[in-house]
Amino acid sequence: MQFTKPAAIAAAGAILALGLTACNNGSSSSAGGSGGGGGDIKIGLSVSTLNNPYFVQLRQGAEAEAKKEGVKITTTDAQNDASQQVNQVQNFASQSMKAIIINPVDSSAAAPAVKAADRSKIPVIAADRGVTGATVTQTVASDNVAGGKLAAQELGKALGGKGKVAVLQGTAGTSAARDRQQGFAEGIKAFPGIQVVAQQPADFDRTKGLDVMTNMLQAHSDITGVFAANDEMALGAIKALGAKAGKQVKVVGFDGSPDGLKAVQAGTLSADVAQQPVLLGQLAVQSAVKAAKGGKIEATVAVPVKVATKDNVAQFTNGA
Repeated sequence: MQFTKPAAIAAAGAILALGLTACNNGSSSSAGGSGGGGGDIKIGLSVSTLNNPYFVQLRQGAEAEAKKEGVKITTTDAQNDASQQVNQVQNFASQSMKAIIINPVDSSAAAPAVKAADRSKIPVIAADRGVTGATVTQTVASDNVAGGKLAAQELGKALGGKGKVAVLQGTAGTSAARDRQQGFAEGIKAFPGIQVVAQQPADFDRTKGLDVMTNMLQAHSDITGVFAANDEMALGAIKALGAKAGKQVKVVGFDGSPDGLKAVQAGTLSADVAQQPVLLGQLAVQSAVKAAKGGKIEATVAVPVKVATKDNVAQFTNGA
C-alpha cells in the first residue's frame, strides 16, 4: 500500500505537535566500540525497513563503521511507517544524539523531523534516499538517475532494441523511486522500437511485485521486457513470469542483492544494477561522525553503481 504525500506529511506533523516521548514501536539495536577515538559521540540511525535485505546490509555497514570509529550507534526500524519514523528521529533528538542518520520512508514526510533536529543543532545525514522540503547536512545515496539509465540500456540491448516493456516502480514519495524512474525513462528513449505499455508502483516489495506483474500480464500478455526498480520487485516479477523469465521476457533489476545476483547467475534476471549498501552505510557514519565533531562535509556523496550480468556476476558474488 502506498500513502499520499499530504497524508504522510499531516501524520508526521501531528506526531511532532504531540511531542511523543522516547518509546517507539520499531525494533532497535546498538553497536559501538573504542577503536576510532569517537569518545562520547552517539549517533541515531532510523532505517525505513529491515524487512528488505538491502537495508539490512546498509545497517551492517553503518554499525561496523561505528565500531571502527569508536562511537555508539542506535538503530531503529521504522517498518515503512513514515509517522513512526518521525517519532524515532524526534526521540533521537531528545536523547542528545550528536548526529542522526535517516533513511526516509517517505522523502517529504521526513522533512518535519529533519527540521526539528536542525532546531536542536543536530546534523542529519540522509542515507540512500533524499529529504524533500528540509535541508540535511549531507545526502549519501547511489546515483539512481545514472542507474536507471544503465537499466534502460541493458534492457534495450537484451531486447534487441524492440519490444513491449512493463515497469515496476518503487514506493511513491521516495527519491530513489523517482530518480530511477527518471533515469529509465530518459535511457529508454534511445530505443524507439521499445514501447512502455504498463508502469505501476509495487513499493519495493517482492509480494507486491508478484501481484502487480500478474495483473500486468493479464492486461498485456505480449510483454517482452520488465524493469523493476529494485531486486525484491524483480524477484516477484520473475515468479509471476514463471518459465518465461529470462527467455521470452527479459527482466532487469536494481540493487545487486544476494538473491538478485543468484537470479542473474540462473539467467532469470538478465542484468542487475548493483548498489553498494554496505559502503553507503559506512560513508553515512563517517560523515555523521565528522559533522558531530564540527567538521565540514560535502552536501552530497554519490555512491557509484555497477551493472551485473551473467558474464561478470562472479565479481559481485565474490565480493570484488
